[in-house]
Amino acid sequence: MKKIKKYLSLTTIVGLVFLLTACSNKPITSHSTGLWDGVIVLNFSRAIIWLAKLFGSSYGMGIVAFTIIVRIIILPLMIYQTKSMKKTQELQPKLKELQKKYSSKDTETMKKLREEQQRLYAEAGVNPVAGCLPLLVQLPILWALYQAIWRTNILKSGEFLWLQLGHRDPYFIMPVLAAVFTFLSSWLAMKSQPEQNGMTKGMMFGMPIIIFFMALNIPAAISIYWVVTNAFQAGQTLVIQNPWKIQKEREEKARAERQHQHKIEKAIRKAKKSHRK
Repeated sequence: MKKIKKYLSLTTIVGLVFLLTACSNKPITSHSTGLWDGVIVLNFSRAIIWLAKLFGSSYGMGIVAFTIIVRIIILPLMIYQTKSMKKTQELQPKLKELQKKYSSKDTETMKKLREEQQRLYAEAGVNPVAGCLPLLVQLPILWALYQAIWRTNILKSGEFLWLQLGHRDPYFIMPVLAAVFTFLSSWLAMKSQPEQNGMTKGMMFGMPIIIFFMALNIPAAISIYWVVTNAFQAGQTLVIQNPWKIQKEREEKARAERQHQHKIEKAIRKAKKSHRK
């Protein structure tokens, strides 16, 4: 199962790279053609402009509003993915026990390990592959939103707060906020996990730094998108993946299991005493 998840993740990344390289960087206009440019990105662009008109032709507010709407639309997918990941994470200690028990690399032992892993997943109602599917749906949507802002010239005109939308933030406030919210969402997600590893911690600190330096040299219109989407992600993680609530539930479950085991042991001792009599 782990190998399948790795292959799916790799396929997703390769597919995304292909998508990014295949997409044109030409400005989006009413003359744009093709499924991606002429239908998806163009209509995303039109929706942002329409929303901007509701806010007095404020393209900054149009970007904020549409970004939030998109995040709300894909929220059910995020909730499904989070629940699936949580179930998988809870099984990690048992999966490690199985890997330790069937550590031999011979064919028969490996087959037995796979069977036991599949049995464990089935008993817990976990499909490790299903957690990757929402990601496949989310990536094109979020990339279309990014492209609509990046490639629509009018969305980079005008002002919003202290920003000139077509220029970078002169005070570096947006890059800092984008990095902070990226770190916060990663930290909250990692804190809820029963176990952490070096790769997870590296991503938690590495991604905010990458986002910060990238945001230093891009138009403020894109910085606004990054800040809003990462702030939404942090709030979403806090609500549906609250680490303190999850840790409390985990502790209560462990306590209940210990009490149950203690009752079994007590019953066994009592039965042995009765048998001796």
